[in-house]
Amino acid sequence: MAQGTGDPPHVVIVGGGFGGLTAAQSLAGAPVRVTLLDRTNHHTFQPLLYQVAMAGLSPAEIAQPIRAIVQRARNVTVLMAEAVGVDLEARTVSLLYGGSISFDYLIVACGAETSYFGHDEWGDAAPGLKSLADAVDIRERVLIAFEQAEREESAARREELLSFVVIGGGPTGVELAGALAELSRFVLERDFRRIDPSAARVLLLEGGDRILPSFPRDLSERAQSQLGELGVVVRTGAHVTAIERGTVTLGNEQIHGSVVLWAAGVRAAPLTATLGAPLDRSGRVLVRSDLTVPGHPRAFVIGDAAHLDGKDGKPLPGVSPVAMQQARAAARSILRAVSGQRALPFEYVDKGSMATIGRSRAIAMLDRVHLSGFVAWMAWLLVHIWYLIGFKNRLVVMITWAWSYLTYRRGARIIAWHTARDAGSAFQKRVP
Repeated sequence: MAQGTGDPPHVVIVGGGFGGLTAAQSLAGAPVRVTLLDRTNHHTFQPLLYQVAMAGLSPAEIAQPIRAIVQRARNVTVLMAEAVGVDLEARTVSLLYGGSISFDYLIVACGAETSYFGHDEWGDAAPGLKSLADAVDIRERVLIAFEQAEREESAARREELLSFVVIGGGPTGVELAGALAELSRFVLERDFRRIDPSAARVLLLEGGDRILPSFPRDLSERAQSQLGELGVVVRTGAHVTAIERGTVTLGNEQIHGSVVLWAAGVRAAPLTATLGAPLDRSGRVLVRSDLTVPGHPRAFVIGDAAHLDGKDGKPLPGVSPVAMQQARAAARSILRAVSGQRALPFEYVDKGSMATIGRSRAIAMLDRVHLSGFVAWMAWLLVHIWYLIGFKNRLVVMITWAWSYLTYRRGARIIAWHTARDAGSAFQKRVP
C-alpha cells in the first residue's frame, strides 16, 4: 500500500488497545492518513476482563467494534490484520499470511501477553487473562468445576474440584481471587443441591513478601485483610517450581486444585523483537524520552510495549493511563513533525492507582490520600464506568452492577463451548 503523490503522511498504528485506539482518536481529522491494525475487530476494556472471567459481565458489555468507535473519523481506516514484523529502514509493516503496509510514521501499541518466565508449557494448565477468549475460557473452567463437584460421589474429589489456585498477587491476581471467593460464597450459594459452593477454597500465591507490591504497604495489608474477609487464603513467599493440570508445586510441596489461574507476569508482544531496537528483559523497547525508537524518529512505541523510566527512576507501569497519555503525546509529536517541529519529551502525570477486591472492597491511592473499603470501591466503580467506551456500554454495565450488588445474582453464568461429555473429560484426574 504505497503512498501516492500529494497524499497526506501515512500513520500506521499497530494495536487497538487503550494506546492504539487513543492515538487514532487523537489523530482524527488531522492532516494525516491513519491505518489502525488489530488482529481482532474489537476494543476490549481490559480492566474488567476479570468480571467476564467470573461471570459478572458478558463479553459484549466490555467490548465494542473498533470500526464503530472511530466511524466518524474519516481519515482513519481500520484493518483486521496481525502485524508480525517491522522494517524500520524500509518503513513497512509485515502482515500475517503475507502482504505488507508502508508508513511515514509508526506507532507500535501491540500490548503485552502472559509471561511464564521461560515455562510456556505451564500455559495449558494455568491460563492467563489478557483477552476476551481467555476470560471465557476461565469462566467455563470455573463453572465446570462446580458442575463436576455436583455430580461427584467422592468427598475427597469434591474437595479438590472446589479448590482454586491463583498465582500472582498483583492487581489481576487479587481481583480474580476476590471475585472467585464472591462467586462461590454468595452467587452460587443457592444454585446447587448436593454441594455447598461456599465451602470452595481459594488460594492466592505470591512470590514476594506481600501482595500488591506497587502499592504502599498499608494498602497492601488492607487488601490482604479484605481478601481474608472473603475467605481467600493468601500465601506470600510462595515460589512456584512446576505446574501441571490440577497441581501446583512449591519446592517439595504440592497443592491440588481443579482450576489454576496465572497472574504472575507479562511480557511485551513478540512484534517488539522485530524492530531491531534495544529491549529490556520483558521484551519492551527502551524508547527515548519522546517515545521514539533510538535512531528512528518516525517510529514510536507506547504502552506495555515500551520501557520508559518515570520521575522516580522506575519503569512506568503497564496500565491504561500510561498508554493513553503516551498515545496522545505520540500523536502530538507526529503532528509537530508534519509541520516541521521537533517532538517533545513525554512526562507522565500520575493520577493514582486502584485495585478492587470484591463487592464494597477495594483500595485506592490518589496522590497522598489512601482509601480502602467501600469508599475506594465506589471510586473504582465510577472511574471504570467513566472510561468504558460508548454510552451504551456504560449504561448496561451500571445496570448490571447495580443488579449484582443488590441481589448477588449474575446472569453470565453460561457454559457455551463444553457439553456434559466435554466437562466430564476436562477434569479426569485420579485423587491420591
